[in-house]
Amino acid sequence: MARPRIAFVTPGAFPLPSPNSSSVERVVEKLVPLLVPTVQARIYGRLGGKLPRTGMLGGAECQRYPAANKRLYLQRVGESIARYKPDVTEVENRPATVLKLKRLHPGSRVWLHLHSSTFIGAKSIKPATLVRSLGAAEKIIVNSEFLRDIVAARAPQYSQKLNVVYPGVDTDRFISQHSTEGAIRREQLRTARGWTGRSVILFMGRLIEIKGVHHLLRMMPELVKQHPSALLVIVGGAFYGSTRTTAYVRQLYRLGRKLPRHVRFVPYVPYSEVPDWFLAADVAVVPSGYREAFGLVNVEAMSCGLPVVATRAGGMKEIIEHGVTGYLVEPSHVEAELRSYLLNLLGNDQLRQTMGMKSRERVEQKFTWRHSAARWLDLLKE
Repeated sequence: MARPRIAFVTPGAFPLPSPNSSSVERVVEKLVPLLVPTVQARIYGRLGGKLPRTGMLGGAECQRYPAANKRLYLQRVGESIARYKPDVTEVENRPATVLKLKRLHPGSRVWLHLHSSTFIGAKSIKPATLVRSLGAAEKIIVNSEFLRDIVAARAPQYSQKLNVVYPGVDTDRFISQHSTEGAIRREQLRTARGWTGRSVILFMGRLIEIKGVHHLLRMMPELVKQHPSALLVIVGGAFYGSTRTTAYVRQLYRLGRKLPRHVRFVPYVPYSEVPDWFLAADVAVVPSGYREAFGLVNVEAMSCGLPVVATRAGGMKEIIEHGVTGYLVEPSHVEAELRSYLLNLLGNDQLRQTMGMKSRERVEQKFTWRHSAARWLDLLKE
């Protein structure tokens, strides 16, 4: 029996593969190759860097086009899809693209995979257009129950189309600090970075207000009084793959300068280097606002054997088990609760290690890319 042909249409925001892409391209890059033994996959994305117009990614074919002009990008993708004749076309995170492809190919089967709530908001798409887009999609994949509820509230008549496929993590790359290999690597990293004897709190992500980094910096002075060895390491920038700053980033730097021995900023790092930052830390913090649909950094930190302290918001409460793999703080008391839970973890080595091992176990049981691929294939079989 021939394998079904599946086309994956990325937004064209970043080349794929790319060390500096957003989580949308990251999910496609990690998930699609695991589907290849069962399906014939073709990924459509942006032409960039030294990547050729056509190539292979983990057994999946890649077709790349210039994407500075989004209308022209989608036109070229649509023409290629007409020649490819896929059994299913999956559109990544852009509901309006569903309508455009359906107009080009009226009888085609199109799925929509939503990775965030950003592009279903009124600033990105008219409510009536969103409803028509959701109606035109055969299936709608979302990355959390939280996002499913949001979409269902916008178009309850299409709630039966909604399916949760959690993103995952590569546990072979994000090794646990509690393994022999991880413990050795961790010690090497901490020595090289001058972290010996420090209690390292790590934030990894974009420096934008919704990520809540200002809360961490505001609560640090009181935390340092009670735990003088604490070091807050903030890894990331305002933009993917760029060192450009914003008014918000400059505000964070000003707050950080008040505690020069206890706050360290690290510019955006390539994705290949991310595991080492989690591996060398003691606790991960994710103080994001309510719109965080999932947050890959949560499962990446947990895979490295870290307890995670995050806001009880968005999809994060589906990932972190409060009091077992970390703590969830109430958004209304975020700074006070962050400080309290971090002091609890930093002051109790046994608790921190136990929670870290439970974090790794939870990832292995529920949040690997193989879990994601198996769930996606279940949807294809339905």
